[in-house]
Amino acid sequence: MNFLYIILGMLILIAIYLVYGYNRLIGMRNMVDTAYSNIDTLLQKRFDLVPNLVSTVKGYMKHERELLEEITRARSEWMNASTIQENAGADDVASKTLKSIFAMAENYPDLKANQNFLLLQEELVGIENKIAYARQRYNRTVMSLNTAIEQFPTNLIAQFFRFETREFFEVESDKVREVPQVKMDEVED
Repeated sequence: MNFLYIILGMLILIAIYLVYGYNRLIGMRNMVDTAYSNIDTLLQKRFDLVPNLVSTVKGYMKHERELLEEITRARSEWMNASTIQENAGADDVASKTLKSIFAMAENYPDLKANQNFLLLQEELVGIENKIAYARQRYNRTVMSLNTAIEQFPTNLIAQFFRFETREFFEVESDKVREVPQVKMDEVED
């Protein structure tokens, strides 16, 4: 009779662990989805400011047409991105192009004094910082989920319920890793 209680107790413990493990994986997966959604929201906010930035600097930076086209192209790529890698690639191109635009603005005193430009610059810098933090948070949540999916005995629950590891939000292509080109010889005083 005692043997039966021991078996019954073990089955109850296993069932409790299965429920706990499954709920833990669901919670982690939801945290990853939320963290990714936060990145997406911030990227949307940044890319919503791009047309305003382009129209503000267009009159001053007539010779940096490629730079302005690059930021517009990055916005289009982001809007059409369907994977995390495509999203990350468009994000990196936009970040580098924005840095180039702000660096190039140093050569245009009238632009540097323009209130619209200053406000856009300040807002974009704030969003860039938030995006960097959101990327870190997303990657931490992905690491936690992936670790739980791969560790024993949670991996048994993950396999049974078909949980899959997630991709990190990182730069993959060589093009994105290139240093932005700033053409100082084309700048007029």
